[in-house]
Parts: sequence; structure tokens; C-alpha cells
Amino acid sequence: MPAPKRRPHSPSTQSGHAPRKRFGQNFLMDQGIIHAIVQAIDPLPQDALVEIGPGLGALTEPLLSRAGHLHVVEIDRDLIARLRQRYDLEKLTIHAGDALAFDFGALGHHLRIVGNLPYNISTPLLFHLASFAEHIRDMHFMLQKEVVERMTAAPGGSAYGRLSVMLQYRFYLDWLFNVPPESFDPAPKVESAIVRLIPKPAALLDADIACLEKVVATAFSQRRKMLRNNLKDLFSADDLAALAIAPDSRPEQLPLTGFIALANRLAGKNG
Repeated sequence: MPAPKRRPHSPSTQSGHAPRKRFGQNFLMDQGIIHAIVQAIDPLPQDALVEIGPGLGALTEPLLSRAGHLHVVEIDRDLIARLRQRYDLEKLTIHAGDALAFDFGALGHHLRIVGNLPYNISTPLLFHLASFAEHIRDMHFMLQKEVVERMTAAPGGSAYGRLSVMLQYRFYLDWLFNVPPESFDPAPKVESAIVRLIPKPAALLDADIACLEKVVATAFSQRRKMLRNNLKDLFSADDLAALAIAPDSRPEQLPLTGFIALANRLAGKNG
């Protein structure tokens, strides 16, 4: 998954805004990468587009020109002021605040959510967005490559964990391409990647979600321990045997179907 061919930085994005570490700001500047992201999203005028963290508008500009209207969620007051000065507010709806606390469901259904997500809050933000899956058509995000590796990991490796299981339960995941550090200003110390998430149909979501969240969090609370030890407060040895789950296996060895089976057994026990 190589990165698209790089193009020179656009002078229009050199606005003099000092990136703020507390907001995890690294501004995407490479026009080749920006073009590739917009092409992957392929926005249309009828789309309900939402951008998280528009920053200096690297994606905002081409998304707005293709879609005609865009919702943005931004926490930085200085950047909000720039957005208000730069864009027609009949076409750009600005939601000032923290994306971690934002009610995406209030924007309706069939949402197409995009963004260069702040790497310091990417995991909790992904879990927050997952709770609005029924409102979402698809999501395209720039994330730290290591996070995308965890999201898309298969059972058996060290990258497979809570994030893998919970996102793979709700979404189809597609790792699109990588993005080198020099595509940003300031350049992060890590490589980035673009990932697409498409919610699975409700008919395929056959787990008790509250129980699934509890089982997965408990199982991965101590990765090096066997499942029989991590899950001893939730399941007996007979429970594991009934589901054909090896009690001496470790959580990273159990596939999504195994976690679903455990969740539904727990729901039955609680019921």
C-alpha cells in the first residue's frame, strides 16, 4: 500500500497558524495526498459530509467544491475564526467543540465522515464514532499507521486487540494507502495511513453489544494471561468448553466469532 505520488505543498495553506500540541495538530499539506484522499471519498452534492478537525482547510476546500455543503467539527477557536472568514457559512456549517463529546447522530443519517484525526485521541474517538454506526454510511480517516495496523489486524498477532475486535464487529475495514511524515507540517514522528470504514448491515450484528464490550475489555485487560484466568469471573471452564474455546489460549488467539459467542453466552447467563 504505497503512498500516492507527492506534489508540492500548496502556498494557500501556509496561513501562519502555530500548530497546538494539546490538540494534536499536524496539518496535511501535500497536494498529491490530498487529491488521493478526495478521490477515495468521491463526494457528491447529495452527500451528508462531515469533517472532523478541518484545521487549515486542506480537505475542506476540495470536499466543499465537490459536495456543495459540509459540516465541520473543530475545537480550536482560532481555526474556527479562520473558517468563518474564509467560507460561505450557508455552505459550511461549523460545530464548535470536542469531537469526543459531539452528538453525530444529531446530523441525521447516511453520514459520510472524514478527517485527519488527532493521533492523541484517535482510539477513544473511534470508539465514540462506532456508537453512531447506524447513522453512518462510511468514514475515511487519516490515522497513525500503527493504529490502522491494530484496526485491521487478524487474530494471532500482537496488533490484534480490543480495537481490532470492536471495530471489526461493527465495520468493514479497508486500509487504502500510507502517508509519509513529510506530507505534514509539522512532520509527525510516525507514518500515517488512510483507512475506510463501512458499517455492517444490522442483520449481521448478532452480538449483545454491552456484553461484547465487557468480554473484550476483560479478555484483553491482561494480554499475557490465558483466557480461563482473564475471564474466570464471567465464565466457568464448562462455559468455555461448551463454546469449544481452549481455556489455555490467549486473547489475541480468539477470532471475532469466538468473542461473539462468549458475549451471547454471557447475555444468556445474565438474562
